[in-house]
Amino acid sequence: MKPVVEVRDLFFSYGGELILEGINLSVLPGDFLALMGPNGSGKTTLIRLVLGLLKPLSGEIRLFGVPVQRFRQWHRIGYVPQKATSFDTRFPATVEEVVLSGRFGLLGPGRKPGREDRRAVEEALELVGMAGARHRVIGCLSGGQQQRVFIARALVGRPELLVLDEPVVGLDSRALDSFYSLLEHLNRDLGITLITVTHDTGAVAQRVSRVACINRRLVCCGAPSRVLTAANLSRLYGAPVRRVVHSHWEG
Repeated sequence: MKPVVEVRDLFFSYGGELILEGINLSVLPGDFLALMGPNGSGKTTLIRLVLGLLKPLSGEIRLFGVPVQRFRQWHRIGYVPQKATSFDTRFPATVEEVVLSGRFGLLGPGRKPGREDRRAVEEALELVGMAGARHRVIGCLSGGQQQRVFIARALVGRPELLVLDEPVVGLDSRALDSFYSLLEHLNRDLGITLITVTHDTGAVAQRVSRVACINRRLVCCGAPSRVLTAANLSRLYGAPVRRVVHSHWEG
C-alpha cells in the first residue's frame, strides 16, 4: 500500500537552530494520525513542510508517491490551519461564501463557480451538519460552528487527506465531543485519511488509530494503547506525566 505521506530523514532549521531532526514517518491510506508534543516541539513546522509551505534543510517528503516539490494535485489535500477561526468577526461573508472559496483552486483563473461547485458546497455543509446555516454570516457563529465551516471549506474539493492543526483550541466540552465525532465519521465512514495536531490525550486514546510523539525528534509512534504510556509521555514532555483518559460531554 503506497503511503499518502512519506517523510524520510527530515531535518529543518530556523535561524541556525535545528527544529526537526531526522524525522521518519509514514501515513497510510485510512490512517487517523495524531501529532503530539509540547509547545515548540516542531509539530506545526512538520505540517507546513508536508504541505510544501516550508523547505527542509535535508531529507525527503512524498505526497501520494510524488516528491512534495513536484506535487501539483493539491485538491487531494484539505487543510485547516491553526488560526482558521481567528478573523475579524465583522467580516461580512456568509457560511456558503466561505465554503465556496475552497473551490477556487479547482476553478482556475477567471472561471466562475458553476452548478458542480454549488453542489460540492451543499454536500460539504451537509457533511459537517451546517447546511441550515448556509446564509448566516460566519462571524455570528459559535467557535465550534465556525470550525465545522472551515472543515467544510477544506472538504469542498473532496480531498483524500485532511490535515488539521490544533483544530479544537477554544472549543468547550460539548463542542469537542461533537467535533471529534465528526472527524471519526470522516475517517471511518468516508475513508478520508486524517492528520491532526492535538494536546488532548483523552480524545486521542479513544479516537485515533496512530499517535506520533514529536519533540524535535520522533520520540515514538504507534497505536495509542502502546504509545500513550506514562514513560513515553515523560520522555516527550521532559517531566513526569500521568495520562488521564476521559470522555467528553455526552447528552
